[in-house]
Amino acid sequence: MPPSPLLLALDLTGTFAFGLNGALTAVRAVRLDLVGVLALGMMTALGGGIIRDVLIGSLPPATFSDLRYLGVAAGGALVAFFLSVELERFTKLITIFDAVGLGVFCVTGAHMAIEFGLGPVQAVLLGTVTAVGGGTLRDVAVRRVPSVLTSDFYAVPALVGAALTVLAMHLGIYGIASALVAAGVAVAIRLAGVRYRLRVPSTPRRRGEADPGRGEG
Repeated sequence: MPPSPLLLALDLTGTFAFGLNGALTAVRAVRLDLVGVLALGMMTALGGGIIRDVLIGSLPPATFSDLRYLGVAAGGALVAFFLSVELERFTKLITIFDAVGLGVFCVTGAHMAIEFGLGPVQAVLLGTVTAVGGGTLRDVAVRRVPSVLTSDFYAVPALVGAALTVLAMHLGIYGIASALVAAGVAVAIRLAGVRYRLRVPSTPRRRGEADPGRGEG
């Protein structure tokens, strides 16, 4: 089933944002070479979409059947590599691009799940998996606890954005405006969580134990 123009545009936007985000993480956190930066950027950008496509049976995944995904992911990673010095002056960029990718992918994941006949609950879950999958692979690759398990409001924005997408499709009002609203709400919640250190309940820490969720995420 070929993707709609709206789904494709959003998917490619999220792919670029996550490619840039993953590469910036590689440059700033672990100082990888060009090959490492490309690998981590593309892993971040494409991982969630591959997981989504495999789960719904859309095979081969769009990443391997449409070279635009590979090109956009590599382009985002290369931008981060060659402009790393300039981009590092803006320390919040990684969080912003991560939030954009998160917001866009939770919408596209939920949208595609509904198009493939999944129920609303399953669509929300798949939208969330699409949004956090690439970032989880990124964090594992650089040997840190995945942000979805520790960070300020990481999965919550994806759940909200995916739920808004499913609701809009159920009401028959889904389009470019509602998709952007759903993605924008997810981005806003994510950035608010980082800015105001909003937290979901977690297990109590022992006295003197470091808080793993206070990092950039």
